[in-house]
Amino acid sequence: MAKWIKIAGGVVVVAAIGAGGWAWSSLNTSRSNVADDSVTLAEFTSDDAEAIERGEYVMRMGDCAACHTREDGEFAGGYQIATPFGTLVSSNITPDAETGIGGMTEKDFFNAIRQGIGQHGMLYPAMPYTAYAKFTDEDMHDLWAYMSTVEPISNDIDENGGMPFPFNIRLAMAGWDMLFFDNEGFEPVASESDDWNRGKYIVDGGGHCAACHSPRNALGAEVASAYLQGGNIGDWYAPDLTQNPHVGLGGSSAEDIASYLKTGSDGVAVAAGPMAEAVEHSLQYLTDEDALAVGTYLTALPASDTPAPAAASLGDADTARLADVYEVNCSACHGLQGEGIKGMVPAFDGNHGLLTDPTNMIHVMLKGARAAHSHTAETAAGMPSFAWKMDDEDIAEILTYVRNSWGNAGEAVSAGKVGEMREQLGAREPLSNPGS
Repeated sequence: MAKWIKIAGGVVVVAAIGAGGWAWSSLNTSRSNVADDSVTLAEFTSDDAEAIERGEYVMRMGDCAACHTREDGEFAGGYQIATPFGTLVSSNITPDAETGIGGMTEKDFFNAIRQGIGQHGMLYPAMPYTAYAKFTDEDMHDLWAYMSTVEPISNDIDENGGMPFPFNIRLAMAGWDMLFFDNEGFEPVASESDDWNRGKYIVDGGGHCAACHSPRNALGAEVASAYLQGGNIGDWYAPDLTQNPHVGLGGSSAEDIASYLKTGSDGVAVAAGPMAEAVEHSLQYLTDEDALAVGTYLTALPASDTPAPAAASLGDADTARLADVYEVNCSACHGLQGEGIKGMVPAFDGNHGLLTDPTNMIHVMLKGARAAHSHTAETAAGMPSFAWKMDDEDIAEILTYVRNSWGNAGEAVSAGKVGEMREQLGAREPLSNPGS
């Protein structure tokens, strides 16, 4: 008996040491010691114009405005983020001392951005500190300088008021961090080019691309083994960014990807939904060199092992009927041959993004969408909703036709899936036909 007690005791000691080491690794804030801990953001001023300008670029790279700017003012928070665990509301990150982050020192700021330790407790990974951990000290200093120039706005936010128990207990995120947070900065790979390393720094750091483009596990952590292989983000689907030739970026050049980031289109696909927001608020501001570096990195990724989708079986009669439906409803913008309008309306011919998860196509059919508005593509083309005009079966059929025309091959879209999304999105029901 005494022997078993000793063994059990030993296991407990080893487990405690392991957990302690794990906690030390994920919660260690020593990286923030390079920052000042005496002056708050509300008190801080900088006369370094170049640092402030670089800091704005870091802010753009990190896409801070997309989540922290809503009707209450620039960076005043209020954006609702739906998660499987409840609704989060983005915080006020203006220098307001009462309701914003004006009471933070630079060290507090570093801890929040790179380690998810906020002034009200642990942050949820909807704020991508898991990616921002890669930010260099220099980028962080510059970002701090820029944030000191933001106009303070009083806007009190209950950030996790929409999170039910037990998910509203922020301390639980310490355990999540122990399991999933890599508390390490960016380390260049010596064997790769400067462009590749710069691209990886942007993709994995400020760009936080994996936050949407990698699938997540049941606890909301990115699945590392499926890095950038596509993921669901609520009502949208972020596609595979690997070199998969069937559903990914296989065949795209670094220049194509750079064009997409800067303008919202590579000449075939067109950004919509959350990706259009990312282009508008963030990616269009990348320098040409940085946008190309991202393309260089992404075109070097190995292809995911997702197989080519199986083609749906459409008979000749259905194909002919649906071709007429397509011509009447879609061809004016998307072209008789699915060629789209370059830079404005997505093509169907050669568009791999259409062939995988149909969520985006159904979403756009039911709710409509608008392309990104950018400096070089000021006319953001819009797609109207067809929810009023087509029932679930109609939408499923036309999408199946599009996914299996002009050389495309994709699984059939089910009316049931369309119905689920109609309810989920609160899309209107189709008009009734008095003659039927």
